[in-house]
Amino acid sequence: MATINDVVLIYFEDNPVAFARIEDIVADYKPDWYHVTLLMLQLPLQTVTWILRDIYIEGDTFTMGGKRMRLEKVKAPPPQSTSDEEEATVVNNPDDKQRASSKKASKGSKSKVVSLQDRMKH
Repeated sequence: MATINDVVLIYFEDNPVAFARIEDIVADYKPDWYHVTLLMLQLPLQTVTWILRDIYIEGDTFTMGGKRMRLEKVKAPPPQSTSDEEEATVVNNPDDKQRASSKKASKGSKSKVVSLQDRMKH
């Protein structure tokens, strides 16, 4: 079941139309019904509150104004693995910065690392 802070894809008549983040879920006075506050992830940002049964929050189809609607929880894709050459180097002190840049250069890479921090000083 989707819960607070989950991102959901909203379907209208079986077509995906918008993404939203669930901001709040509050029980209604009727059993198994909830006030679901959604932050619509589009411009302009706005929040809406829909009164939904628990099964609708779980992804079952419901209707609004006679139109089929459905919420589908969005799962983030797994992170892509990086090769050794693309692996980022964490630099904690200035001496490590020198070693990290010379280590990358020795691997035969033709790319150049540009420090944005150094560019801001000029």
